[in-house]
Amino acid sequence: MLPATEAMLVLRTDFSDQDAWEAVRAAIGEPDEDGFLEDYDHLVEFLGDASYRDVSLEQILALIPDGYRHPILVVVDKTTITSVEMPVVLVDLNELNEEYGRTFRALPGELPLIEVNLSIGNMDFFEFADSADDDGVFRGFSD
Repeated sequence: MLPATEAMLVLRTDFSDQDAWEAVRAAIGEPDEDGFLEDYDHLVEFLGDASYRDVSLEQILALIPDGYRHPILVVVDKTTITSVEMPVVLVDLNELNEEYGRTFRALPGELPLIEVNLSIGNMDFFEFADSADDDGVFRGFSD
């Protein structure tokens, strides 16, 4: 099972490049001693346990513990590690949504906007997913 955390969990599933993992972490931001990102009022937890190597989306969903409270899970997979833009996978974990388990990719710098809006219920997952570019990556809302 994944840890039952109230933080936004960032799960590493590709272990081919340690430097790229560190670059993704840096792009998201490093949490302070209390787990909060600098200039960001929400918790994040990085999980880089090799036992999650190459797990599929179906396996990830099966690993979500009862009572998991966060609306999304962030996955750092092979595409994230090998792409210059480092697009992470966001997984919808809101069981009230009809599309539980839906995914899209987002640039790491967009995570605060997404996480905050989902956590306070200001926006829904589909609003970000449906605003992704043609390649499936959310790079922000166009003006």
